Amino acid sequence: MSGFSFDSDYTVGIEEELLLVDEETLQLAPIAGAVLGGMEVPSAAAGHEAYAAQLELRSPPCATTREATETLAGLRARARAAGATLMGGGLHPTGGMGDTELVPATRYERVADEMRGLLRRTPESALHVHVGLPDERAAIRAFNALRARLPLLQALSASSPWWFGVDSGLASARFALTRSYPGRGIPPPLADLEELETLTEVTLAAAGVPEATFLWWDLRLHPRYGTVEARELDAQSRLDDVAALTALVRAIAFEARERLPDRDEPSEVLAWSSFRASRDGLDATILHGGSVRPVIELARSLVQRLRPVAHELGDDVALDGIERILREGGGATRQRQAFAQGGLRAVLRLLVDETAFGAPAFSGTPSG
Repeated sequence: MSGFSFDSDYTVGIEEELLLVDEETLQLAPIAGAVLGGMEVPSAAAGHEAYAAQLELRSPPCATTREATETLAGLRARARAAGATLMGGGLHPTGGMGDTELVPATRYERVADEMRGLLRRTPESALHVHVGLPDERAAIRAFNALRARLPLLQALSASSPWWFGVDSGLASARFALTRSYPGRGIPPPLADLEELETLTEVTLAAAGVPEATFLWWDLRLHPRYGTVEARELDAQSRLDDVAALTALVRAIAFEARERLPDRDEPSEVLAWSSFRASRDGLDATILHGGSVRPVIELARSLVQRLRPVAHELGDDVALDGIERILREGGGATRQRQAFAQGGLRAVLRLLVDETAFGAPAFSGTPSG
């Protein structure tokens, strides 16, 4: 594919979108410009997303998930020192419909013109994981392997049960919101980069947008960085969860060098499994490998298979976090437990506290 640059051997980079809230009320606070001005970090490390009540923090390409996650821990600390109260999660649980202020930038102005009121409902936040790739063969194999696991990743990352102050009934209400954007969803399997180039060209023409970063598939190959990017995980409050999900994505991509997916399921099949995963989270059952199985069973089986891969990558401890998520519950589970104990104020407090104090356990600092 023209413009595609491969020069990385399974390095990992993380982008996390975090909400900014008022220290007292814990409601959305459109202060991204002031926080970024006070962080004193390179623009590659922290920047705007579409919403003024949101930051994006970015690690560089790293040799291990630990290194990437510890970089994010440092950036979270810099943001707090610059006056930010951060909240990790797919949606603000009590953000009001239309409580949005967009960043005045050409890109976001164009998106706002294209999306109209869809963009002005409430800020939504994602976790993006990039895995660097050595060549085209590795890229296609990693893409197809991760595509097959998108429903499982959706279930494990679900962290937005509340929207607009009410329980959505879903583990990830953010999933439902983003599905209303055109172009979101499960891409088809790929045979080679030429097929991707053809698909991209015709899709750009249909969408009327200038280049591929305006195409928002759940998974994409990124020409500029030479990576495969898992794009549609809910943002997380706990950095241990960020690390676990990142290590899993990376291990799936790495294993695909030698192991093909069990089958290339139609996008419609994966879309239904992703919806069930977004609805039921860790309690979901999804279709994989020709049979419907519980998410927890699938996750444990996959992690067991990937342990040698994670060891080779130096991600053993990070990958172990998947078992902790399965045992203790992910973000959606913890938020509902907090609500049962103290209502929505307790949910907001949980998310803010976990985002502030949830340093990765393997860094040697206390974990939230």
